[in-house]
Amino acid sequence: MPIIVNLDVMMAKRKMSSGELAEKIGITQANLSILKTGKAKAVRFSTLEEICKALDCQPGDILEYRKE
Repeated sequence: MPIIVNLDVMMAKRKMSSGELAEKIGITQANLSILKTGKAKAVRFSTLEEICKALDCQPGDILEYRKE
């Protein structure tokens, strides 16, 4: 899939654990794991907004497009 999820990179930069981020944005650790591994088929804008708030970043810091 040409969409790359760099969520783990931003979490490391902010020194935030999966459990902490999941709690802050109101989703389960299992769902966060699905997002982190790029296995999610979609992400709600509201979830993306909460992630950006929690990590103080832009959507482009988390999502990246690469041609196959």
